[in-house]
Amino acid sequence: MSTIRVLGAGRAGRSFSLALSSAGHRVLGPLTRADDPLEAATGTDALVLAVPDDELAHVAASIRPSTTCCVIHLSGSLGLDVLDPHPRRASMHPLVPLPNAAVGAARLGAGVTMAIAGDPLAGELAASLGATPVSVADEDRAAYHAAACVAANHVVALLGQVERIAATIGLPLEAYLGLSLAALEDVRALGPRGALTGPARRGDWATIARHLDALDEAERAGYGAGVALALELAASDGAVVAPPATVADTTR
Repeated sequence: MSTIRVLGAGRAGRSFSLALSSAGHRVLGPLTRADDPLEAATGTDALVLAVPDDELAHVAASIRPSTTCCVIHLSGSLGLDVLDPHPRRASMHPLVPLPNAAVGAARLGAGVTMAIAGDPLAGELAASLGATPVSVADEDRAAYHAAACVAANHVVALLGQVERIAATIGLPLEAYLGLSLAALEDVRALGPRGALTGPARRGDWATIARHLDALDEAERAGYGAGVALALELAASDGAVVAPPATVADTTR
């Protein structure tokens, strides 16, 4: 097992600290913004940089390089060049939300998919967590991370819209969560095309027009974007005709 120091005490840093410790590694830290990072790579096999993307290059440059320490970042969107001062560098990015340390650690140890690049030690650490590794080229990292944001952040944002619309008729978000969970299970079993249902899939334009009339103006753009995505998915399966102009205007 390895000795690992974590730099960053946010949700990702604390989640990885707990998960790696539970996997049997000796975890040092986490270091915080108040600590001098100069010698952070000294006396450890790996240094995990759990800091925001925009700070990574600056933080990495402020650490004295070591030939024996592998410096690892957790960014999904950045390649290894952001760690250029360090001879041994790698990245690990889990495809799972880390909302807090306890939940994050449990998820990291539950066999998640994890993008791995660089020094083999990152793959060894991922394997110790039971992760399923995938390889993503540096030039593909932005697209990879965009898909991850859509898969998690945008879904959460859409459920925020559900909550707002439901509140206008006195219903809680919980009334709709079973519908969302069932739809995700259908995607798992059938794929997005097979799982798609609803008025956009059927070409039921009158229903969509009634939806738009019922919504607050501030919600129509988000709803229209969702209809546009549903139409694109349905069209890829040859399942729908073009909407009338009254609906098409809201999906542009």
